[in-house]
Parts: sequence; structure tokens; C-alpha cells
Amino acid sequence: MSETFQRLLLLSVAGLPLGVFALMGAFAWQGRRRVERAVSTAVALAFGLATAAALTLACVMVGEGRAAVTAPVGTWFGSGESEFHLLLVGDRLSLPFAVLAALLCCLIGVFSRRYLHKEPGYLRFYMLLALFGAGVELVTLAGALELTLVGWELAGLSSALLIAFFHERRRPVEHGLRAFLVYRACDVGLLVAVVWLHHTTGSSSVAGTDGSGWALFRVPATRGDALLIGLALLWAAMGKAAQVPLGGWLPRAMEGPTPSSAVFYGAISVSLGPYLLLHTESAWSGAPGVRTAIVVVGALTAVHATLVGRAQTDIKSTLAYASMTQIGVVLVEVGLGLRYLALAHLVAHAALRSAQILRSPSLIHDHHHLEQALGGPLPPTGRHLDRVVPRGARTWLYRYALERGYFDAWLRDHVVGGLTRLVRRAESLDERWARLLSTGSSTREGQKS
Repeated sequence: MSETFQRLLLLSVAGLPLGVFALMGAFAWQGRRRVERAVSTAVALAFGLATAAALTLACVMVGEGRAAVTAPVGTWFGSGESEFHLLLVGDRLSLPFAVLAALLCCLIGVFSRRYLHKEPGYLRFYMLLALFGAGVELVTLAGALELTLVGWELAGLSSALLIAFFHERRRPVEHGLRAFLVYRACDVGLLVAVVWLHHTTGSSSVAGTDGSGWALFRVPATRGDALLIGLALLWAAMGKAAQVPLGGWLPRAMEGPTPSSAVFYGAISVSLGPYLLLHTESAWSGAPGVRTAIVVVGALTAVHATLVGRAQTDIKSTLAYASMTQIGVVLVEVGLGLRYLALAHLVAHAALRSAQILRSPSLIHDHHHLEQALGGPLPPTGRHLDRVVPRGARTWLYRYALERGYFDAWLRDHVVGGLTRLVRRAESLDERWARLLSTGSSTREGQKS
């Protein structure tokens, strides 16, 4: 198969969702009404074709023994030593995740056709789904970290807007804003990594592939540079992956429609954090401190989410903390260098969690049927921890779980509260300074008169 056709396949994986989003946006801008079936069919078809293109490209690469396929689209701008390359790369890491993301978005598009029937925001939902899918594919296939940053922001924006999908109610809007603020605070890490990688190596584009067929970025010259880049990338990943102490937005994200909860917060969106670390491993692998930090963050999150998830009273919050637990375990695998295990774990977890969240509205119905079949209440589960944890510690752990680790209260009182107090003090000083200046000006004018 010609190299031109392979590049065309690679471009279509990210281009099809972006194109259908632009098309629906143009119709919405002109005020044209579109029937529900046409909207859902267009989005599902775009993701279905993207899935087929990614699978075809993967099969061709395996058949020809190619490690990677690159599709340069050009240079957006260049200024001195800094250039913004539009480059897509399909390798043995990115293509499996690209297939997963496109396939799950296609299934969600088909599932939502009836789930959101007659919903006033039907078109808006599908537009945001297409935008999210395009952003994820850009993150997955980007051959330059600048392009990764573009897809990262598109995915974050669409996620926050879908949390606040039911904007006629106050709580979804508050939770969407909370998620957006966490994203914005952590996205600074990705921006710092891009700038510093440019500063130390002169480029943030893929420089080649290793023996396993994974894309490689240029390695920073010193261990200190690698440490800074790795910690900045970890900070960016913690926001998307809902790691401690920033994971409080994840259970609140379930305020959005169930289909978006399944594909975003149970599967794909939370997986972007570990994927970013896998994708950029060559840039920070020279700093052992980064690996240690990744393992510590992942392990703390896994333990925290396991405890808190056991005290939740609704199924979607329970599944949110289950996702947080598994992503924490994946981060531990990434930190230990178990790359293939981490990739397989991400794919398997995304598929399973999406199915569980899609089935969550029917869980009580299934539970009642099971009790009727057994002729009585179901036996309690999860009692194995009772045999391990001392009786005196159970009360404290239960309180810890009910308060969700006290992280939300700590962030509210010390971080957000501290910033609020700082802003108020600055405002008070500004008012005093303005009054002082106005008083001095009035005095001088009185003396002249």
C-alpha cells in the first residue's frame, strides 16, 4: 500500500470527527434545523470510518513490518528557532488507543440516539461528542507536543461543557465549572513541558522510534531538565486522570448525561493522563525522581479511591471512584516501566467501565430481579477488609471515606480560600490607594483655589 494512502488514513482518523463537528456547527450557526437521525448518523458514521481507518492502518503496518507512519501537514508558524509543526504519528502505542477512542465514541453515538431522544440539547450533545473525539485523536496521534496541547484543550473544554449539559439546573453548572478550573490549573504543566522541551532540545516533535515501535522525543541534556519536564507532565496528567488531591471533580462529573459519563469519565478522558506519560516517556525517563513521583501519586490515589468508593451510596459515584482506582494502578505501572501492561490495562479498563456506566441506570432493576430469583436479599460483599483492618481503625476509615479524604475541604479552605482572601486584600489595598490619590488631588486643588 502506498505511503500516500497510509498518510491519508492517518489524517482521516482525526480529520473525520473534526470535519463533522465543523459541518454541524455551520448548520447550527445558520439556524437550520436538523432531524435527530441525521445528526446522530453523521457523528456515528464519522467515528465508524475513523475506527476503520485506524484498524486498516494498523493492519497494513503489521503486514509491512513498519514501526510508524508519519503524516506532516506543514508548519503553522515559525519564529527564529521556534516552529509549530502540524505532524501526526501512528505507532504501536497511538494506534491501539486511537482505535479504542474512535470505537467507543461511535458506540456512544449510536446508544445516545434513543437515550437523548427529544432532548432540547440533542444537537449540542453530538457536537460536543464530535469535538471531544477530535481532541482525543489529536492528543493520541500528535507528533509534536504543541499539537498535543491543542487536542488536550479541546478535550477538556468539551468535557466541562458536557458536565454542565443540563444547564437549567445549578449543580451541573457548578460541577462543570469545577472540572474546568481543575483542568486549567493542571494544563499549565503541559504548557511548561512544551516550552522547556523547546528550550533544552530545540524541538518538541517526535525524533524517531525505538526498537519496540514507540515514538521518541528528544532527550533533554541534563537530568534536571528531564526532572522538570517529567514533573510538569505529571501535574498535567493528574488533572485529567483525577489523581489525589485533585480528583474531587470526577464523581461530580456524573451530573452530565450517562453516555458522556461512560465515554469521558469512565473510559477515555481519565485515560489521557497515563497516555500522555506513556507517549512522552523518552523525555523524562532519564530522571528517576519522576518515576518515583508517578508511582507515589498512583499508589496514593488507588488506596484513597478504594476506601472512598466503598462508602458511596449511588452507582455512578461508585464507578467514578472505581475508575480513579484503576487509573492510579495504571500510573504505578507506568512509573515502574511496565509499558505494555499499562497500555493493555488502559484499553481493557476503558471498555469495561464504559459498559458498566451505560448499564448503571438499569442496575436497581437488575438487582431486584436477582433478589427475586434467589428468593431473598443478596449476601453482603466486600467483607474481606473487615478481617484485615483492626476494629478501632474502621470508624476512622469510614469517616475518612464519607468525607472523601478531606481533600475537597482542604482545597476549599486553604487553596481556593487563600486565593480568595489574597484577591480581597489586593482589592482593599487598591481601594485605599485610590482614595489616597483622590484625597491628595482634592487637597492640591483646594490650595490652588
